[in-house]
This record gives sequence, C-alpha cells and structure tokens, in this order.
Amino acid sequence: MNPTPLTYKDAGVDIVAGDSLVERIKPLAKKTMREGVLAGIGGFGALFEVPKRYKEPVLVSGTDGVGTKLKLAFEWHMHDTVGIDLVAMSVNDVLVQGAEPLFFLDYFACGKLDVDTAAAVVGGIAKGCELSGCALIGGETAEMPGMYPAGEYDLAGFAVGAVEKSKILTGQNVRAGDVVLGLASSGVHSNGFSLVRKCIERAGDKVPATLDGQPFKQALMAPTRLYVLNVLAALAKHPHTENASGIKALAHITGGGLLENIPRVLPEGLAAHLKKGSWPQTELFAWLQTTAGIDDIEMNRTFNNGIGMVVVVDAAQAKACAATLQDLGESVYTIGVIAAQGAGEQVVVA
Repeated sequence: MNPTPLTYKDAGVDIVAGDSLVERIKPLAKKTMREGVLAGIGGFGALFEVPKRYKEPVLVSGTDGVGTKLKLAFEWHMHDTVGIDLVAMSVNDVLVQGAEPLFFLDYFACGKLDVDTAAAVVGGIAKGCELSGCALIGGETAEMPGMYPAGEYDLAGFAVGAVEKSKILTGQNVRAGDVVLGLASSGVHSNGFSLVRKCIERAGDKVPATLDGQPFKQALMAPTRLYVLNVLAALAKHPHTENASGIKALAHITGGGLLENIPRVLPEGLAAHLKKGSWPQTELFAWLQTTAGIDDIEMNRTFNNGIGMVVVVDAAQAKACAATLQDLGESVYTIGVIAAQGAGEQVVVA
C-alpha cells in the first residue's frame, strides 16, 4: 500500500503564499524604479545599467541587517518600519564614499510565511528605497520550517551605488583645522538594541509613556534616518577638489558609535575633538543612559547618541555647508574640529 503523498505545503512551505507575496510586492517595487533598471522583480537576476552620465563610474557596495531591533518588532507587532532600517543601514554606508545608491536587494527569511507581515516589511523596504532614490530590483523570500521560531524572521539587505572615480571620498584630504558637523539621528537607528532591550527589561512597567513627544514604542522603533538625498545635494554644492574646499569625509554612526566610526575616515595622526554639549541629548538617549547607568564614554561607544552622520568639511565652507544641509531639512550641529592626534584616542569628547 502506497503511503499518503506528501506535498511541499505538508512539509511547511506554502508556494501559493509565496506567490501571493510576490504579487503584493510588485507594485511597491514599481514605485522605486529609476534610470538604469533593465529588468527587476520576477526574473532569476535583476539587470541594471550604470547611468551614462557617469564618465568613470566606480561601484560601491554595502550589506547589513537590522539586528536585535527585530526582537522588539516581533514582540510589539511593529513590522512596517524595519524595512526602512534595512535600506538605511546599507545606503547610508554607501553614501560615505560619496556614492549615489543605484539599486537594492533584500533577503527575508522565516519559518512560516505570514503574507501580511512580510508585505509590511517589504513595504518599508520599498519606502526606504523610494526615499533614497534607489531601485528595489530583486530579493529573496525564504520559507524554512524549523529554522526560526513562530512569528519571527530575519532580514538582510544589499545596496550598490556609483561614484565618479575622481569624487570618491576617502578621508585622505582631511587636515587639522577642518570642522566636524553632526547630522541629527531619528533615534537609536539600528544599533545598540541588545542594551535597549535590557533597559526595557530593567524598567519593567515603569517605562515612560512618551519620549521626545512620541509614544514610547514608536520612539524606540523610529526608523533609521536616510541621509542620502540631502547629503548628495550638499556634496554637489560643496565639493572638495584641487580648486575648491568643501566636504572631505563622511562617517555613518552605527555600531561603535561616535568613538569608533569617526576614526575610520581619519588619516593617521589626526583626531576629532568633539565638544561635549554641542548637540542636545534627547529624552530617549537620556532615558537609556539613566536606566543603563552608564557613563558618557559608554554612551558614545554604544549608541549614535543623537548624531547619525558626521560631515568633515573645510573650515572655510563649514557655515555654508551647514546652512545648505539645514535648508534641505537636516538638523545640523557644529560638534568639533580635527586636530593633531596626541597620546590619546582618535576621538576625544570634552
């Protein structure tokens, strides 16, 4: 006697649900289309042609995830913004080299596919792409029974950008006397959430109702700010060339905070001297610091602490560059200067 046939659905993989998700994704991805896209969602591979306006294009790639912020998304059933986080973490990194993000691909993995949840996540991804001017041209949805607890998923993303070879930002032109501008973050972004979750656990039912004018959960889940369009506009207006002084380096403040990310764009022998109090500490970061009971050094090493992107600019252009960024909608603070490195760290906050 033949055993009862087993289908892929019996094994835990629902092809119909996967097809349904693809159909819901297509109109979201369509909104992100831009010059260069030759073939997107639906094929075995996505095709993209580097725009012809580039004379010597150099491709810049970046990949990242959202980290343990996803644990709060699962617990609080807040899935519509983590996709923006996913995009932001990669496109902001690509931006640091002066690159324009061109396209993005995502990877969504779960044990059992919930189409509504996945669609909410991918909706955020599409929104992030739309707000940063890059196309969502492909991705992968993997349903893997037994790999993830019920109701949980993982996210990864991959961005590719382009920059003219002559305009790559390396930080090698940074000199003592240059000014350090800080662009405000929208909150914790996507780093430090293992400590955030410990703070929530420690506070128990005594968490504040609001932080910075937002309900507590919304304040913590606020998506990572997308700096791409505004910073690219500022780079175009304030370039650093042989004949002009302008923006020399950018640093995306992610894991490691201000203390570990700024040195990545400084030449050997130079340090960033940041002035304590030159940017405001929000209620959110004040609550985290108080609840965790940590000092300023640990705050600046763990979190962005209110500054999500650092711009190093020639002193002669610092005020004009700050004004440009403010006009574009950024909250900009003059937070320090570049100086010769002494015996201490490459970033000093005092």
